Amino acid sequence: MSISASERTLPDFEQKLIEIRRHLHQNPELSHEEVQTTASIRAWLAEAGIRIADFPLRTGVIAEVGGKQAGPIIAIRADIDALPIQEETGLPYASQVAGKMHACGHDFHTAAVLGAAILLKSRESELQGTVRFVFQPAEEKAQGAEQVIKSGALGGVRAIYGMHNKPDLSVGTIGIKSGPLMAAADGFVIEVEGLGTHAAVPEAGIDPIVTGAHIVTALQSIISRNISSLQSAVISVTRIHSGTAWNVIPDKAILDGTLRTFEESVRSLIITRFEQVVHGVAAAYGTKATVRWVKGPPSVFNDSELAQLASEAAVEAGLNVITPVPSPAGEDFAFYQKQIPGVFVFMGTSGSQEWHHPAFDLDERALPISANYFAVLAEKALKELSTDIPLEVSK
Repeated sequence: MSISASERTLPDFEQKLIEIRRHLHQNPELSHEEVQTTASIRAWLAEAGIRIADFPLRTGVIAEVGGKQAGPIIAIRADIDALPIQEETGLPYASQVAGKMHACGHDFHTAAVLGAAILLKSRESELQGTVRFVFQPAEEKAQGAEQVIKSGALGGVRAIYGMHNKPDLSVGTIGIKSGPLMAAADGFVIEVEGLGTHAAVPEAGIDPIVTGAHIVTALQSIISRNISSLQSAVISVTRIHSGTAWNVIPDKAILDGTLRTFEESVRSLIITRFEQVVHGVAAAYGTKATVRWVKGPPSVFNDSELAQLASEAAVEAGLNVITPVPSPAGEDFAFYQKQIPGVFVFMGTSGSQEWHHPAFDLDERALPISANYFAVLAEKALKELSTDIPLEVSK
């Protein structure tokens, strides 16, 4: 094993990661607001002697370890933003910012990847290439990955790895699979235009609420009648807004919701059928309807060869490797995988609640385990992905 047992179990090292995670947990910042979080990460990197790369990001940090020997560049990504949720854990290190909380565990991701950087820094001269650490902003808005890509931070990178904590997996367990792991997450807004009238004389108008109700029901037939039972997709209408008074039929109804898919062909088919259903139902009831899509990230789709390498590294690191059930949640790590091969894993954290719950917490014993895993994985990936093409060696 590349990282020695003594290195990865030092009490001081584990305590350092806990301190980092708890500092971040107490001081959450929302997407695009991660100014102090960025400053803290830069300070911890500087303290460890890890060089910070110069890429034009307003928030977020790119750092590098290695480059003393020729070899490929691989990237490891952590997300750093929090959520607009009031924390209800009652923990002594609970959020000190009203209405903001690390309810998705991005504080854990950041601390663990910092730990991996620290471990690899101690072996920098032995690395057969360069490890680029991406501390990414605005994952919760599904915008940060694209900002990182536009900054040029993926330049020369052969492969990228990332993780999400998984509360329903025990500490010491990791979920790795090839192919789809997390869903494409698209939003939609349907606007139905009718004709307002007094509620007592509905025949004098055209009721958009009735149309909207039938649209909600009809949309579910897409999943049950157009999508194979061997494929997965979800259409959820999550908000309906219409009217201002109990005795008035309004002019308009607005329906919002989300579409989740794992395959691009299914995503495309559903979007086509969705619009046909909405317009067809609207026309049948004498109304007009428009559909506006809010495109989210595509499906997280893991490269098969890199997934096998990630599994082998997990075994070397002493983890219990399982094949996880794909999650219908979205993740903007998928944008990186549209550019270069990548693998996203689920790290077991024995959590108390699911993601985005106000009482969300996790077992911090997973911190050094995760840090060690990514350090082992990075060394293994650099060796496996080594190329005969000469690469510039940093001085």
